Amino acid sequence: MKNHFQKLPANIKNITLTINISIAFALFTQGCSFIETTSDIEQASKPQPYVQQNHLPQHTQQAIKPNIVVILADDLGYGDLGVYNRDSKIPTPNMDAIAKQGIRFTDAHTPSAVCTPTRYGLLTGRYAWRSRLKRGVLFGESPALIEQGRMTIQSMLQDKGYITAGIGKWHLGLGSGLGNNGKTDYSQALNPGPVSSGFDYYFGIPASLDMPPYLYFENEKVVQAPTAQVSRGKLARYGGKGFWREGAIAPDFSHLEVLPTLANKAEAYIAERGKQPQQPFFLYMPLPSPHTPWIPKAEFVGKSNAGVYGDFVYQSDDVIGRIMKALKDNGLADNTLVIVTSDNGSHWKTTDIEEFNHLANAHWRGMKADIYEGGHRVPFIASWPKNIPAGSVSDENLSLVDLLATFAAIVDSDLPDNAGEDSYNQLATLMGDKTQHNVREATVYHAVGGMFAIQQGPWKYIKGQTSGGFGSKAQRRKLLKENPNLPAGQLYNLATDPGETTNLFLEKPEKVALLKALLKRYQEQGYSRPRSVDDKSINKEVVDEKSINDESINKKSVNQQLTNKEAN
Repeated sequence: MKNHFQKLPANIKNITLTINISIAFALFTQGCSFIETTSDIEQASKPQPYVQQNHLPQHTQQAIKPNIVVILADDLGYGDLGVYNRDSKIPTPNMDAIAKQGIRFTDAHTPSAVCTPTRYGLLTGRYAWRSRLKRGVLFGESPALIEQGRMTIQSMLQDKGYITAGIGKWHLGLGSGLGNNGKTDYSQALNPGPVSSGFDYYFGIPASLDMPPYLYFENEKVVQAPTAQVSRGKLARYGGKGFWREGAIAPDFSHLEVLPTLANKAEAYIAERGKQPQQPFFLYMPLPSPHTPWIPKAEFVGKSNAGVYGDFVYQSDDVIGRIMKALKDNGLADNTLVIVTSDNGSHWKTTDIEEFNHLANAHWRGMKADIYEGGHRVPFIASWPKNIPAGSVSDENLSLVDLLATFAAIVDSDLPDNAGEDSYNQLATLMGDKTQHNVREATVYHAVGGMFAIQQGPWKYIKGQTSGGFGSKAQRRKLLKENPNLPAGQLYNLATDPGETTNLFLEKPEKVALLKALLKRYQEQGYSRPRSVDDKSINKEVVDEKSINDESINKKSVNQQLTNKEAN
C-alpha cells in the first residue's frame, strides 16, 4: 500500500483496531486565497497540479473495517438545530448530542440548493450539472440519473468488502424509461436504480413524499402496485393538512406512516448487522423529512414552537435518535462513524419567520433553491468514538461531494480520474485536525434554475443577478425596474459580509474575472479535483451518459417546478 498519509494528527495515528463508521452525512469544501493580478486570472484558467491526499496511517489498517452510516435529512435548515441556533424554536436533542459527542461544521454546503442534484453529487462525488440534469429535480416517473458504470460510494465500498444498504427517499430516477415514453415502468424491474448503482439492498420511496407515484419499492420491485388515486393536498402553512401532488398511490400507502416505516426498517437492518459484527456495512438513510408534506405523528404535534414544520423536524430528530440507540443496543456504536446533514436549506419563507419567530436557515440569506447561503449551507455533524474529539467545531469549507473521496481514504481506495471528479478527501478535517485549511481549491454551488456560484476563500461570485431560486424571473424583472443598470453578477466577501448584503461586483473586477475564469475551467475540463495525469487527457467517461436522453422530460419537470408555487 502506498504511503498516502502526510502529517496526520495524533488522534488519527491512535485509532483503535475496532472502528465503526455510521455516517448521517454531509461534507465539506473550501477555497484558497488569491491575489488580484492578470497572471492569477490566467492561472485560474489552468489546471492545478496533482496533490497527494491523506489516507489513514498504515498501522491503523485493520481486518475489521469500520461501518458507515449516512443520514441525509430533507430540507432541514442550518438554524433548526439547537447546537447551531440557541434561539431555535425546535427541540433537537439527538442531533445536538451527536454534535457534542463529535464534531460540528459551520461551513458545510450542498452542491445544489435542491434535492436530486445534491443526492447525485453526494453518492458520485461529481457535480450533477455535469450529468443530463442541468437544472431542477427529477420526478417520480423519471428514469435513472446515475450513469451505468459510474463509481459511487456504495459501489466503491462494495469493492472493499462492505455490505451496502439504502433505506429512504431515493429521488435519483428508476429504470431506463425505454419503451415507456421516457418514463419509469413500475410494472417492470427497476433497473437501473439503487441496486445497479452498488446497493446490496434498498427499501424506500421513489422520490419526494409529495411526488407520485406513492409506493414502496424493495430492491428492484414494487412492494404494492399504485392502483389507486389520491387527490392534491394543501400546504399546512395555508391551513391544509399537508401538500402532495395528485396521482397514483398504492392502496395501503399512508403518507403519515412513511417516516415510522423507514425508521423500523433501519432498526431491523442494524439489528441484523449486529449479528455479524465482523462484516463491515454502509447504511445510507435519506429521510423524506422535514420536506413537505409536513405531517408529524400525533405524539409529536405541538412539541415545538415552530408549527407543524417544527414538529416534523422534532419527529425527524427522534428517528435519528432511534438509529443511534439501535447502534448502541446492537454493540455497534463504538465502531461507528455517524454523519448527519441535509440535502439543502429549509423551505422557510419570510412569512414563516414572522409567524413563528424562528430562523430555520439561521441568519443566512435566502432559503431552499437559492444560490445564496441559505439555499446550500447546511448542518453537518459527525460522531466517531475515540477518533473525533468530543465537542469539536470546524469552520473549514466542505461540500457533500467530498464524501466519496473521504470514505475512499478511510478504506484505502485510490479514486481513478474518471470517478469522484469533484470530490476532495476531507478525512483529516473530519477527525478534528485544525492545521489543514483550504483543502479545496474552490467550491461550486448551483441553484434550482441552473444559476452558478463559485467560492474561493471568502470570495463568492454569483453568475446572475438574482437568487436563482423559486420566482427568480419575477424577482429579476422587479430589480431591473428599480435599477436598469443592475450589475451583471454578484460578488460577496463572506468573511466581512456573511449576510451577502453588499454586492462588490463593480468594485472588484479583478476578483470577478478570476472567479469567472476558474468556474469556466471547472465547467469545460470536466472535473475540479486535481488529478495525477496530464490535463489534456480530459475525462472522456467510461460510461455512456447519453444512453438515457430525457432532455424533454427534464425541461418539462423544471418548468413544472419553477411555475408551481407549492412545488417542493
